[in-house]
Amino acid sequence: MDDLKQHIVSVFERPFLDLVAGAHEVHRRHHCANEIELATLLSIKTGGCAEDCGYCSQSAAHRTGLAASRLMDVERVVEAARAARDAGSGRFCMGAAWRSMKQRDMPVLTEMIRRVSELGLETCVTLGMLEDGQAEALAEAGLDYYNHNIDTSAEHYTRVVSTRCFDDRLDTLAKARGAGIRLCCGGILGMGESREDRVSFLHTLASLPSPPESVPLNMLVPVAGTPIGDAQIRGETRRIDDLEFVRTVAVARIVMPRSTIRLSAGRESMSDSTQALCFLAGANSIFTGSRLLTAANSGAERDAGLMNALGLRAARPRPRVSAVERVEA
Repeated sequence: MDDLKQHIVSVFERPFLDLVAGAHEVHRRHHCANEIELATLLSIKTGGCAEDCGYCSQSAAHRTGLAASRLMDVERVVEAARAARDAGSGRFCMGAAWRSMKQRDMPVLTEMIRRVSELGLETCVTLGMLEDGQAEALAEAGLDYYNHNIDTSAEHYTRVVSTRCFDDRLDTLAKARGAGIRLCCGGILGMGESREDRVSFLHTLASLPSPPESVPLNMLVPVAGTPIGDAQIRGETRRIDDLEFVRTVAVARIVMPRSTIRLSAGRESMSDSTQALCFLAGANSIFTGSRLLTAANSGAERDAGLMNALGLRAARPRPRVSAVERVEA
């Protein structure tokens, strides 16, 4: 076991209150206290994905009743982005359900990125695996972040998806980073993994050449018709304990102190108290709106009430830095 992994193990084992207090101290050293980054996620192409990710309602391999759709047109995406900006979001994320992009879709995707960027929003896309040259085209269009989650540990990965391997994930992350695009990369907790898997998952992220600037942590939303969702619905696997989820947030904050830690899917089932503990432990971003791709999300009214009760404010968008400038830096 290398030194970083041993460190992560020891951090996980700290008494809960000591761990959260330490994570909060780290958070305040590197981030503005009481600020939460607001982001909006839009499904620009839903369903029919060739991957067999065991948690995903959008896989063509599962019978979830979700109808596949075509890629949205640019104007509809821009309209949604404008509404998100006006509602307070600083980042707009666009997700397409497919294994990888086709070159014929690139002109539409790059136009979406350019138009959303012109609204003053940070841009993020999740478009599956990248082929050579695609990351550079996205960067030239003004893309700020590429989302490509590793989902879980390398050891647990084959229990989650069989249509690609863990190293495929890492290869796509390297392509995006090589083009000067910031990384948005995290995973899903509660898919039957062990504490050791969560250690390995965070170790992979923290030991990348540069840790992801954005780390989304999702709590599994069990979807009927998916293998992992059905296993939890049947009681064969348990929902991750709220305190273990908070503990994982705190460890992520300590081992990736400069990253934005985002509470993602699963917030609609969390109590306000659990979310507050996550913020105390270093989470500093949420997705707004009532939907996350195809999953329910905590609505704007509830989010506003919670932020008001906790004295939290929406973070201002960061100054734009081009991909070329990031590569040169």
